[in-house]
Amino acid sequence: MSKYILAIDQGTTSSRAIIYNSALQALTTAQQELPLSYPEPGWVEQNPHHIWQSVLGCIKQALQQLALKPTDIAAIGITNQRETTLLWHKASGKTLYPAIVWQDRRTAKQCQQLKDTGCEPILQQKTGLLADPYFSATKLGWLLDNIPGARALAEAGELCFGTVDCYLLWQLTGGKVHATDASNASRTLLFNINSQRWDDELLQLFDIPAAILPQVMDNAAHFGITDLHILGANIPILSMIGDQQAALLGQACISPGMSKSTYGTGCFAVVNTGATVMLSQHKLLSTLAWRLEGQSTYALEGSIFMAGATVQWLRDKLGIIQQASDTEALAQQSSYQQTELLIPAFTGLGTPYWRPEINAALFGMTRDTGRAELATAALCSVAYQSRDLLSAMLKDGVRVDSLRVDGGMTANRWYLQALADLSQTPITRCHTTDTTALGAAFLAALQLGYVNNLTDINRIWQSGEQFQPVLPADSAQALYQRWQRACKALIALEL
Repeated sequence: MSKYILAIDQGTTSSRAIIYNSALQALTTAQQELPLSYPEPGWVEQNPHHIWQSVLGCIKQALQQLALKPTDIAAIGITNQRETTLLWHKASGKTLYPAIVWQDRRTAKQCQQLKDTGCEPILQQKTGLLADPYFSATKLGWLLDNIPGARALAEAGELCFGTVDCYLLWQLTGGKVHATDASNASRTLLFNINSQRWDDELLQLFDIPAAILPQVMDNAAHFGITDLHILGANIPILSMIGDQQAALLGQACISPGMSKSTYGTGCFAVVNTGATVMLSQHKLLSTLAWRLEGQSTYALEGSIFMAGATVQWLRDKLGIIQQASDTEALAQQSSYQQTELLIPAFTGLGTPYWRPEINAALFGMTRDTGRAELATAALCSVAYQSRDLLSAMLKDGVRVDSLRVDGGMTANRWYLQALADLSQTPITRCHTTDTTALGAAFLAALQLGYVNNLTDINRIWQSGEQFQPVLPADSAQALYQRWQRACKALIALEL
């Protein structure tokens, strides 16, 4: 009898396939990097075919690494980059345009108009989100308005809209299932997190035809089976969940007040708020954590658009490092007190600023500025932005006494100590950086009956290394105030 679970983790800059045994121990990982394209300033796109082929390639590679057959897989769980928007033909599955990535800000002016006309309170009340190009609705509207004939096809019910989870499900099932999960739906600006359904008033506001929307399902459910011609077996797909919600579960943050922060392409700090939708007064997002058997758990989230992506910029654009891990040795040559300060607003600023039009800036350069100072500025920028998120949570009445962290950047011990110091928060690194995949695999295991309930995640999650603040609080506060002044100066400069 098949006992293995395959988790697909489709991220912004890479796709991964991880195979777990029935005890949810990871046995092997296959990974492929993915390119992004920037056809115009502020635009970020991906090739949907590349996304799909990378996922398919990772699945086959992972199976080969363990000498497994597709029939050895009991179930598939999917976790994914959220908000990224795709539109495809229902008959052929062919996409009409590249995937518009969550970082894309081409619809910034439309979002500002929504704010100017007083629509943002309605959006926040219904969806927990803000008027920002980060989310899917304005991306989808742009596609319908800018691709010739798209709107007519959409109104005729001949097109499908989906985020990456939905697109992968369509591909895996050979076009038989057009569905998404509640966590991904909650990131579109079209889904009412109170009534748990697509909202007619929001569809009208964004001029989106209901005919193109997917069915919304629980996060652990029978989404469909893989087409025999895709993988060579009919494997049930039993879970789908957005990557940050998956990481919250994978970090065993199943009780209200527990929080995690994931440092991947971006950074996302999320705190479990239980059955309560907590609307932020300080620009945080209310979102659905997961929905199981029709019962919803909610969360409060702060979003940073550039975390590991800033390190990639050092590698791919500046060429001052060969690999991300090089930043650790470089940062050890400098200090928090250096004059250089990077504000990595390459795709605008997220929480708590929500300024999509802002561009990045480097302050405090001198003739001595070199590779070490730039690497340190890049790492510290993520720590300062994390403090922005934690400060906003505190203002909303949520105190984070300790933070569970995961993601690729957490392999950097210098960075984790800087995070503890500059945020003045104890940091616990999970035993695995793959908490997103673990969350998706756990939900598939729940649906299979390998685990009984959410509390079983507590026996799977393991604490890794811990980092305590050693920088004096007054020094950390002075450095953070300098960061805040720089952000205000940059925003003022852009007006």
